[in-house]
Amino acid sequence: MEHLIKHYALEAGALEIQYIEEFFGEFGRKKAATEIVERLADREHLIHIIEAPLPDDPGQISPVAFKVGHEIRDGETIPKLADLVRRLDGAVNFNDRKVLYAWIGGTRRDWRGQGFFRALSEEQEAWALANGFHEIVVKTKNRFYEMRGTLDNLEFQVVKYERHPRDNGESKVYLSKKLDASVLKSHRLSRTVVQA
Repeated sequence: MEHLIKHYALEAGALEIQYIEEFFGEFGRKKAATEIVERLADREHLIHIIEAPLPDDPGQISPVAFKVGHEIRDGETIPKLADLVRRLDGAVNFNDRKVLYAWIGGTRRDWRGQGFFRALSEEQEAWALANGFHEIVVKTKNRFYEMRGTLDNLEFQVVKYERHPRDNGESKVYLSKKLDASVLKSHRLSRTVVQA
């Protein structure tokens, strides 16, 4: 199966992400387009979306999976990113290295298991490598088993675990993957990227 990935410009991509997150039940707080634009405006980033036909109306195409990543640096001034860098201290080296943070993404429930998230993850790795990044960092929750399974298959390594005091499913898991040319050899899915 060939996965057609659309690469979005910032404003259009932010609006699409705001729309598609309405179909994801597991995210307690949805991202607004303005929040996405503010976060990504002054840093290297990518917004990728995959669309697919609706099962009951194949002529109708709908966004079914997305992935957003951006550069994260030592000395961040955005409070959430400064906190992330602080939490990754000792686990990720930011000195003289470009680190991509896989910020948000997912696949709609009714389209899971078809390789969409893996295709987006592989394309994010290829993009990051082509743009001089040395490492990709992901933060997730322990309860997101499908996402953790995909990241495991992509050979991401757990670099930090923060146990939640009451609910282990809410514990934070930080994963990392160092990038070099060998990463591309591990990719399995056929992908084409077009500008949206």
